[in-house]
Amino acid sequence: MRIIFAGTPEFAAAALQAVLAAGHQVPLVLTQPDRPAGRGMKLQASPVKQVAQQHGIALAQPHSLKLDGKYPEEAAAAQAQIAAAAADVMVVAAYGLILPQWTLDAPRLGCLNIHASLLPRWRGAAPIHRAIEAGDVQTGITIMQMDAGLDTGAMLRVAALPIEPEDSTATLHDKLALLGGELMVQTLAQLEKGVVHATPQPAQGVTYAEKISKTEAQIDWSQDAASLARKSRAFDPFPACASSVQHAGKTEVLKFWRLQALPDGEPAPIGQVLTIDATGITLACGAQGQGRVQATQLQKAGGKRLPAAEFLAGFALKVGDVFY
Repeated sequence: MRIIFAGTPEFAAAALQAVLAAGHQVPLVLTQPDRPAGRGMKLQASPVKQVAQQHGIALAQPHSLKLDGKYPEEAAAAQAQIAAAAADVMVVAAYGLILPQWTLDAPRLGCLNIHASLLPRWRGAAPIHRAIEAGDVQTGITIMQMDAGLDTGAMLRVAALPIEPEDSTATLHDKLALLGGELMVQTLAQLEKGVVHATPQPAQGVTYAEKISKTEAQIDWSQDAASLARKSRAFDPFPACASSVQHAGKTEVLKFWRLQALPDGEPAPIGQVLTIDATGITLACGAQGQGRVQATQLQKAGGKRLPAAEFLAGFALKVGDVFY
């Protein structure tokens, strides 16, 4: 089949590679414009752009596809490229731009989206983060026929995946990226044979995965231990849970990459360091200060992510210090 591919990050790059490996023609790739990244803030090509360039595929990188928006000339140029590609279908994965109706209507068979949740749960921008944060025991991939709504289209194929107790957004992302590519290739094979069955999403069970904000990184020590442990995994690799402490006469902000829930203890001031040993730092949490979490991976500003024992060798915390 002739396929236009639209996507930007690693999650989408895995899907593009799967589509290409299955032998489909991809005459055009849409991806977001290059962005500054790294310490030098040099312009970086998206992972999808890098795959496209490796395969010599034509690229379109408009800031918007809205013909009446802020970038009408870029949108019109992309529209001409899409028309010239004469695609059977567009595959969309974490593209990051809203697709106007003209885009949805352009390919002969419309646009198919790879969404990293079991719809209708976790429609929206951050389904992997939110599933872990909420304590879901499973998630998955939904291949969806796109419509004008936010992840509201009919489902063409669904596959579930368990969320393991130690899964972070980073590890779950990689599993779902591979599953998404596999499921899309299977869906395209069915589409070629004309045997795809579209199922409307259930009206019940709709939830929304709001985009992750950096402000959410601040640890609220009044939350219970299980919630804080989930949050540390959900916010790995971005934005990472963080909290402040007075250290050597100044305020230091530390990242808490992994918090483990421990059994409750006697009430104590929330955020207070209760014990320190080679396995980690135990802190009080919960509304009454009876909860306990152990920080096992930490990072100071300008430093590296380290196991607690290594971190403590270069950053002297003491029992009684209070994080806020």
